Amino acid sequence: MKTLLKFLVVSALLVVFGLTMFPLGNFTQAGNEQTYIVLYKQQTVPEDASHTITEAGGELVYSYDQIGVAIARSESDTFRQEIMRDKMVENASSTSNFGVKLDDDFALEEFDEGAAIDLGTTSSDFDDPLTYLQWDMFQIQVPEAHAVTMGSPSVVVGDIDSGIDPYHPDLAANIDWARSISCIGGVPNQDPAAWEDNNGHGTHTAGTIAAAANGIGIIGVAPDVKIAAIKGCTDAGWCWPEDIVCSFMWAGDHDIDVTNNSYYVDPYEFNCHNDPEQHAIWKAVQRAVRYAQSQGVVVVSSTGNSNVDLTHHEEEGITNACNDLPVELAGVIGVSANGNLMQKSYYSSYGVGAVDVVAPGGDAHFQLTEAAPNGRVLSTIPTKYGSYGWGQGTSMASPHAAGVAALIISQYGEMPPGRVQALINQTADPQECPVEFNPGPPFFWPAECQGGEGYNSFYGHGQVNAYNAVTHKAGN
Repeated sequence: MKTLLKFLVVSALLVVFGLTMFPLGNFTQAGNEQTYIVLYKQQTVPEDASHTITEAGGELVYSYDQIGVAIARSESDTFRQEIMRDKMVENASSTSNFGVKLDDDFALEEFDEGAAIDLGTTSSDFDDPLTYLQWDMFQIQVPEAHAVTMGSPSVVVGDIDSGIDPYHPDLAANIDWARSISCIGGVPNQDPAAWEDNNGHGTHTAGTIAAAANGIGIIGVAPDVKIAAIKGCTDAGWCWPEDIVCSFMWAGDHDIDVTNNSYYVDPYEFNCHNDPEQHAIWKAVQRAVRYAQSQGVVVVSSTGNSNVDLTHHEEEGITNACNDLPVELAGVIGVSANGNLMQKSYYSSYGVGAVDVVAPGGDAHFQLTEAAPNGRVLSTIPTKYGSYGWGQGTSMASPHAAGVAALIISQYGEMPPGRVQALINQTADPQECPVEFNPGPPFFWPAECQGGEGYNSFYGHGQVNAYNAVTHKAGN
């Protein structure tokens, strides 16, 4: 999921990154200033919002009138209780009191050009220099799909992430500069310096979606579509609610066809809509996602890397009223991760209703094969960090499905997001629940799969299949 990265620069090496989670209690932004989501009862922001926010001891930062959400900042300890005296306000939440963040575990691996792996292909178009390492693309039949369509430049995928390196040789031709944006701070900023990737995660997910078939490096699932950087996560790896609200509103207002969402919304891994101090966060993100969907945006999201059942988790302070956002919102295409042995990746979260399909995210511990000797997924990283890198996580799985969604729209034309979701589900390769799942010694990564071959909590409707998706009759 959110494997937001700090890369090491290594000459002639590919970076390998994994996942480690640690909790951060009582995390606050710099100084005493807090950022707040102010949620209004109506789907509009009142004309006097700036005045009432000022009277409560804050400052209006930005208004999203279409969904009744305002972004405010305040140094006052009583701002929340004061703004909630306004009868127009439903709730208000600080976005920065606590946090759970995923850090990264680095290893380095020699890049051996001579260690070619013959994966086989039916497409002469899938032959850029590093495609022989892309076991993930062969696993979901991307080369076969490219014989039908490689995507249309009229289709735009918005990658809501840490930004994109717009000068990367495998991505530069496909960047939609006019639709690229930074939403850091909850305010749209189209300065390319603001949305450029200084982390690495966004460029990695972007490469899986749309790396060009240009004789350089790798090839993405949809190499002829356009991709817009929508920077909703900071360079340090935080994806604050105000930034995500801004990101979905931007996508909805700027003709974005698909968004990829390889993160969860901070400051909590699970946001609880029945918690008074979290309610406004949950509701504001829900409104923003619904707005984007109402404008025709297909929303694809990863399920996360905690190996938890998202729909049956009962931990201290966490109930089924608490959701992983945005993946558990209605109409979002949820993607879990598998490895090259077609099994659930040990870290991948899952759940009935949360997972639509599974896609390659890698498994560096339990699914090492001749085709995937390190178990990870290869993609682009910023050129200042080495151009190409290995990664594993549901962050790597989600962009495969987003790329397939872009191919579907390219092949069949515009259609409602629900129809794209249905086509992805209908054309997936069904997978049964394993008899038992507990990779490693006892109790290391136990998980219980529920359901059958047609649909289950690990794999949803099955592994996404790019070729089936673009050869299926759209009217079926």
